[in-house]
Amino acid sequence: MVYRDRQKPVDGDALQRMNDAMRHRGPDDAGYHLAEGVGLAMRRLSIIDLVSGSQPIYNEDRSLAIVFNGEIYNHAELRTQLIARGHNYRTRTDTETILHAYEEYGEECPRKLNGMFAFAIWDSRKELLFVARDRIGIKPLYYYQDGEQLIFASELKSILQQRDVPRNIDRKSLDTFLTFEYIPRSYSIFQDIHKLLPAHYLIYERGKITIRPYWHLSFQASEESEGQLAEQFVALLTDAVKIRLMSDVPLGAFLSGGLDSSSVVALMSRSSNNGVKTFSIGFADKTYNELPYARRVAQVFATEHHEEFINPDIVDLTAKLIHHLDEPLGDFSIFPTFLVSEMARRHVKVVLSGDGGDELFAGYDTYIADRLARKFSCLPRFLRTNCLAAIAGQLRPSEKKKGLRNRIKRFAEGARLPADLQHVRWMIFLQNAEKQRLYSSDFLRDLGDFDAHDLMLEQFASCNSNDPLDQQQYVDIHTYLVDDILVKVDRMSMATSLEARVPFLDYRFVEFAATVPSHLRLRGKTSKYLLKRAMTDILPIEIIQRNKEGFSIPIKNWMKKELKPMMLDALSPASIKKSGFFDSNTVQSLIHEHLQGRENHSHRLWALMVFQLWWQQTLQS
Repeated sequence: MVYRDRQKPVDGDALQRMNDAMRHRGPDDAGYHLAEGVGLAMRRLSIIDLVSGSQPIYNEDRSLAIVFNGEIYNHAELRTQLIARGHNYRTRTDTETILHAYEEYGEECPRKLNGMFAFAIWDSRKELLFVARDRIGIKPLYYYQDGEQLIFASELKSILQQRDVPRNIDRKSLDTFLTFEYIPRSYSIFQDIHKLLPAHYLIYERGKITIRPYWHLSFQASEESEGQLAEQFVALLTDAVKIRLMSDVPLGAFLSGGLDSSSVVALMSRSSNNGVKTFSIGFADKTYNELPYARRVAQVFATEHHEEFINPDIVDLTAKLIHHLDEPLGDFSIFPTFLVSEMARRHVKVVLSGDGGDELFAGYDTYIADRLARKFSCLPRFLRTNCLAAIAGQLRPSEKKKGLRNRIKRFAEGARLPADLQHVRWMIFLQNAEKQRLYSSDFLRDLGDFDAHDLMLEQFASCNSNDPLDQQQYVDIHTYLVDDILVKVDRMSMATSLEARVPFLDYRFVEFAATVPSHLRLRGKTSKYLLKRAMTDILPIEIIQRNKEGFSIPIKNWMKKELKPMMLDALSPASIKKSGFFDSNTVQSLIHEHLQGRENHSHRLWALMVFQLWWQQTLQS
C-alpha cells in the first residue's frame, strides 16, 4: 500500500493481516518493507535460491524495494547482461534481476522479461510505485484506489483486510458473471476494486495512477510451409518447456490424457534428467473419465505416475474453494483442479500444465459451432428458428458429458443469439430474455441499458485481423483464458501452495501461434491441426486422434443427488430474498425443471449457488 500523504504512517498490523490472508500463496517465508507512507509485504513459496531469496529485495543503495510473485525464466541471461553493465548482485534470485532491470531500463523493464509475474517496485528517489503484470495474465493483481491511497494485492481477500475499502457489489460484474461464468477484463465483483490488465504496468505517483500497455498480440499469417511451421512449433515449445524446468525443488506435470498436457509431458521427458512425475484425476462415470489416456501417455514416456478418483463427496470442499476463489467463478472444474493440485503437492512443489493450447490452436467446439452456424444461416429463417428450436425443445438432456442430444440443444440455444457475437454465442449461459425473469426489479433497474455482450464485441473490434478465427481466438486469449482458465489454475494450485507453469503461454510461443494461418489451426472440423501435425511422431496415435473432452465433472448429475441438499439450501426462497438480486419463483422453477430432468440448468444453478455462497461467506460473515 502507498499513501498520497508521504508522512502518513503505515499500520504494520494491518499490513500483516493482508499478508497473512495469502499465506497459502507462500507458506515458506514472509517479508515486509515499511517506510513513511509505504508498506510492502510478500509471502514466499521458495523455488529458486532457497537460502538468500527472501523478499523484499533491495538494490545496492536501498533506494529501490521489490516484492514479486511468479518466475522469470530468462533471468540468468538478463543477469549476465546486467552484471556486464555494472550491476551488483547479492542473491541468485530472479527477483533481483527484475530490480536491476528496472534500474537499467525503467518503464521498459517488463518488455525484457519472459515469465509469469506480478511485481511492485517502490522507487524512493522518484517517490513512485511501479507495478506490472505479465503479458498473458498468468499471475493476478488487484488494486483499490481512492484520493488518499493505493492498495494492491495478488488476491481480493488481502485487500478486504483493509476495513476502509468499500464492499459494494458491482451489478454489471454480477450480470457479466452470470452471463459468461466469469468476470472479464479490469472488472471485479466489487465496484471499487479493479484488476490490472495483462501486459500493462501501473505507476502511482503523488496520488495519481497512470496505466499503460507494454505489449499487444497481433495476427499476421506466415508464408512459410506447413512443414516449416511444424518444426518451429516443436522447437519453440521444447524450449518453453525446458526453461520452465528451472527449479531448486522437485517438479512434475498435470496429465489429463488430452493433447496439450500430453505434449508438455512428452517434451519434459526429452529435457529432464531426473524423470517426470505426472498427476491425473479420474471419474467413476466413464463418459467423464480420461485416465486410460493419461496412463497410456505415462507408460510411453515412463513417468512416475500418480492418479486418484474424484467422488461426489467433494461437496464438503465447496466453501473452502469459494474462499480461495475470492470472487464468483462458475467453472465446474475447480474441483478436479484443486484435487489434482493437492495430490501433486504431496510429491512436488512445481508443476507444468497444458493450459493455453485450446486458445492458441483453436481447440474448442465453439469455433466449429460458429463455422457450422455460418453455413446454417443460408437456410430459410423458419427452418433456422422454429424447426431447430422445436427439435431441441423435444429432446431431454442426457446424463452423458456431451452426446448428440446435448450438442443439438446447446447449438440451438447459442444459434438464437446475434451472429456478431460469433463463437461467444456458445459461451453464454444466461440470455437477456432469461435475465428479465431471473433478476429482481431492483437489479434490473440498477443495470439500466448495460449489455454484457458489449464487452466481447469491444474485444472483437480490438483484433487487428479480419479473419473470424483470428478474432475469436483473440477474444478467448483476452477474456476466457485469463479470467477463467488462468484464475482457476492459479487459485486452486496456490490454495495447496503449488506453483503451476504454463509452457504454451510463453509469450514467444503465443506470438508464433498468431503467425500460423487460420486454416492450419482449424482445418474443416479438425481442431488444433498444426499441433497434431507437429506432435504426430512424438505422441501415441490414439492421443493425436482422440476428440477433445474438456476437464469437467458430472455436476449436472450430482445436483440431482449429492449436491441437491446444498443447492436447495443455498437457493432457498429465504436465501434468495435476503441477497435481493434474484426472483425466487424463477429460481425455484429452474431447480424443479433440472431435478425433473426436463432441462439441464446445471450452469445457471451452479453459478447462482456460487454467488449465493460467496455472498454469505464474504459479505454476511
